[in-house]
Amino acid sequence: MSERARDLFARACTVVLFTLLSVNLLIDFLNTGRVTGLLFLASEALVVVLTMVRRPARHVDRTLAAAVTTTLSMAGPPMVGVLGLFRGPQTLPLVPDALTAIVSAIGLALVVVGKMALGRSFGLVPANRGVVVRGPYGVVRHPIYTGYLITHVGFLVANPSPWYVVAMVIADAALIMRALMEERVLSADATYQGYCQRVGWHLVPGVF
Repeated sequence: MSERARDLFARACTVVLFTLLSVNLLIDFLNTGRVTGLLFLASEALVVVLTMVRRPARHVDRTLAAAVTTTLSMAGPPMVGVLGLFRGPQTLPLVPDALTAIVSAIGLALVVVGKMALGRSFGLVPANRGVVVRGPYGVVRHPIYTGYLITHVGFLVANPSPWYVVAMVIADAALIMRALMEERVLSADATYQGYCQRVGWHLVPGVF
């Protein structure tokens, strides 16, 4: 299969899957009116738009490890959103819902801003579609992933179940590995090398 055919197939699959997810999130938002639901909808709907307009990649990591890591990390945000939005009444949150809603909203807002800043350089698998240094990318190298991690913390506190913890540990570990794989792909780019000298933090300023 040619590179162009692979790209078109990947775009089609992404658009279909995230369109279905966005429709479900829209229906839930109309039923609940939750702000976090609206932000999650905006975040995942952006995936559809940015996937359709993204620029061709200069280099893509086609390894099996990259594919598995990307798949596991992609499962995290939708799973967190669905579990958090449809948390059953039998689960007792660790803190008031208002606090978890604020934390989740902050994380999702960062995800939306990060995706908008990335623009046509957005992609799912580790690839080089151009180096972005504007907006939140001037603080950390992967602000979208930082936003998802914040959101995961908010939803986990709101839904403290063992299954949820296991699922998030797997998804977030994959998310961190995906970030490092992206950096490996971009490391050959002189522009990115200069960017890394200015922005040293991967995900959390002062921590990692």
